[in-house]
Amino acid sequence: MATEKHSAGGAVLTDLVLEIFRLNGRLLAAGDRLVADVGLTSARWQVLGAIHYAGAPQTVSWLARSMGLTRQAVQRIVNELAAEGQIAFRSNPAHRRAHLVTLTRAGRAAYSAAARRQTPWVNALAAGMDRADLRSALQLLGAIRSRLEAADARPERPRSAQR
Repeated sequence: MATEKHSAGGAVLTDLVLEIFRLNGRLLAAGDRLVADVGLTSARWQVLGAIHYAGAPQTVSWLARSMGLTRQAVQRIVNELAAEGQIAFRSNPAHRRAHLVTLTRAGRAAYSAAARRQTPWVNALAAGMDRADLRSALQLLGAIRSRLEAADARPERPRSAQR
């Protein structure tokens, strides 16, 4: 069994990834608490936000890509939101089966209520943090995401060619 060692950068990045996993769990739990009385979960809030920020109706596949999630995961949440009247489907002139997703009045109201709660919460969380540190963290996470996206876009090499 091969026992390769992390490079110095690989070891630190591994620690960062593990910290991101822990942070993600905390953010999801905090988000669930923040929007529970609006009838949302973090996952539903995230999908409503993706639809809101898209600026125009998009397909579930497009929303999933923009969120870094699988189409199936987003489809499940979209179906729940549609059943509750928070989103609606429109026909897609570019594709017969891939409908476009749009917010309804109820969906916009739920998203707005969540956003009104998020602003004071995130302001309090950011209090005392250095904005330059936050910008640096944002740039670093964006660079890591870009590298992962670039790797996903490349065709995978056969295992025998990787040795």
